[in-house]
Amino acid sequence: MAASKDPTGSFYSQNAVTYAASSAPNMRRLDIFLSKLAPGAVILELGCGSGGDSAVMIARGFDVMPTDGTPEMAEEASKNLGRPVDVLRFGDIDAVSAFDGIWANACLLHAPRAELGGILGRVHEALRSGGVFYASFKAGEAEGHDGLGRYYNYPSRDWISAAYGVFAWTSVDIDEEQGSGYDNKPTDWLHVLAVKA
Repeated sequence: MAASKDPTGSFYSQNAVTYAASSAPNMRRLDIFLSKLAPGAVILELGCGSGGDSAVMIARGFDVMPTDGTPEMAEEASKNLGRPVDVLRFGDIDAVSAFDGIWANACLLHAPRAELGGILGRVHEALRSGGVFYASFKAGEAEGHDGLGRYYNYPSRDWISAAYGVFAWTSVDIDEEQGSGYDNKPTDWLHVLAVKA
């Protein structure tokens, strides 16, 4: 979908520099995710934004492939990381058993509900057996847009659990937490950590 027809994509295109400057790694979630991976594990990051999370993982010796669906955000991440960052939309993930881990912090929450199942399937296929997948979502009951015009799927715990349940995982842990986001508004977050069977 072209950015001009996609308010969410347009937001990140137009605010890439500001957004990248405002974001900081979620060290607690990164620590949990990385603790489940072997040293030097191969990790795909989706929606890398500023590249801050990838920078932490690279510094710890992991083999990281940072990507973002918005060209302008990928460019900001590339500047920050000092290396090329590929533009990859969720629906274009086509790797098979290629990654030990997939990190998707605060990005799959923009995938339309009708498309999320297919994206989760692509993620599952891209992981090796025993691979670890982290994603976070803004919790809610019905999909919609925020005050900045960005689309969110706003799943409930039960809804996201059912979406993951279609695929073979040895575990799916969902942690609920209160926090905020770029808009600084109080937000209920769902942090999902799944391990491929």
